[in-house]
Amino acid sequence: MTKGNLAIVLHAHLPYVRSEEPGSLEEDWFFQALVECYLPLLETLENAARAKDQAPKITIGLSPTLLSLLEDHLLKNRFEKWVTIRLEVLNTLEKDCLKAVLHLKEHLKRQLNSWKNCQGDLIGRFKKLQTLDVIDILTCAATHGYLPLLRENPEAVRAQLKTAVTEHERLFMSAPLGIWLPECAYYEGLDELMAESGLRYAVLDGHGLLNADPRPRYGLYAPICTRRGVAFFGRDSESTLPVWSAIDGYPGKPNYREFHRDLGWDLSIESLKKIGIKEKRPLGIKLFKISSKNTSLENKKEYDPQLAKESVEKDAENYLKDRKKQLIKLEKSMQIDPLLIAPFDAELFGHWWFEGPQFLSHLFIKSKEEGIKFITLKEALQVTPKIQLCNPSPSSWGQGGFHNYWLNKTNAWIVHEWSKAGGEMVSICSESLIEESNIKIIKQAGRELLLCQSSDWSFILKAGTTTGLARERINLHLSRFWMLINAIKNNEIIDNKILEGIEKEDCIFPLVSPMDWKKKT
Repeated sequence: MTKGNLAIVLHAHLPYVRSEEPGSLEEDWFFQALVECYLPLLETLENAARAKDQAPKITIGLSPTLLSLLEDHLLKNRFEKWVTIRLEVLNTLEKDCLKAVLHLKEHLKRQLNSWKNCQGDLIGRFKKLQTLDVIDILTCAATHGYLPLLRENPEAVRAQLKTAVTEHERLFMSAPLGIWLPECAYYEGLDELMAESGLRYAVLDGHGLLNADPRPRYGLYAPICTRRGVAFFGRDSESTLPVWSAIDGYPGKPNYREFHRDLGWDLSIESLKKIGIKEKRPLGIKLFKISSKNTSLENKKEYDPQLAKESVEKDAENYLKDRKKQLIKLEKSMQIDPLLIAPFDAELFGHWWFEGPQFLSHLFIKSKEEGIKFITLKEALQVTPKIQLCNPSPSSWGQGGFHNYWLNKTNAWIVHEWSKAGGEMVSICSESLIEESNIKIIKQAGRELLLCQSSDWSFILKAGTTTGLARERINLHLSRFWMLINAIKNNEIIDNKILEGIEKEDCIFPLVSPMDWKKKT
């Protein structure tokens, strides 16, 4: 067995895209992630756990907003119909792209059966895998708020962390020790708020460790720890680039499924309306392969699942061989076993890269043969004999390690809104304005504040995709927040039907506590 360990860390997250309207774009985001990513990942991990010759180990962050969607009964009740509609569409296409159609039909049926067998309880399945020590589950900030941009009101950062911990404990019956910091973003002093919330470790981009003070002796290949007792791991680009990059990595190879060619764009608007969709948008029905980087979307070739399978096996073996070479080289210059940290968005595996779960499966199958040992972050801390004291550098996993993707001319206006609303929430919660008669109102105001702070909407505004939806979500939560807060400040009575309507739509974080926004005395 090669000395050293490989830690694969997945970050599973969706913004709060719950919609009362069936067939909405937001609903599509969630259900596509279910059939392409979360259900296949569970299948991969459960199969590997049952195999006697495999030792699967990964760390996975499950964001509180994603967990809320997974728990939601309204969404659960719609999922089967959503899959059935796509199966019916595929039934009309068997004369074209026969291999791809049959393969996708089999995939959808398998995921639907997987869903039915557990009655939609994916949280319970993740919990069982944690009990088996196959996974270590991290939390995330409550609504994936970009914490460095919320720091003007430290209590707003604390509320993001403590709400997340409370929600995780409610669902998993144990408090999380680790956290996936949104966008791996860190600022000086964040470790104090993490420690206060019981959070003891997180992943940073490589910049966070390489520019730490003092510079870590082992660079990215061992964890560091702050004086407040919070450990940090650094992303290793050599271990991530081959899997992450669609240009230079495996996902861009010719035989893999093309993400951007979706039947929803090919069908006429009349055909879409027949299945209850009012405008052109992706259906999650993709029948073509990448073919080549220079091939236009309309000229892509039919997806061949057998050729894709052969590519997956080859790429997985290549990845393991390269990690083995890397560990052997590192071992020569280190007095402790080297540790490779490979963090990814979980949605890369299955959604963006359809073959991603197969890739993981083959890693588990071949790891012993290549002498590679998988480890979770929690276990890595347990087996590291001494951890160097360092102060991490402010950083993110955005371009260049900076914050500019979430703070630029497209979205900077939001930061002022967050600051103003956050300051008002802190004042209300710190000045004894909370009474029994308005506790429901202040709790809902807290939910609205958290929801408007989601970094996903900032990201979308910068990316330029569905910007209308992003602005709508931000402004909706802000307007609801101010209506509720002003009612408290002005001793106004809110119509119960209005409050109940907001609570029904934004039914997240049942244990949210206004005390998390209270200033320390």
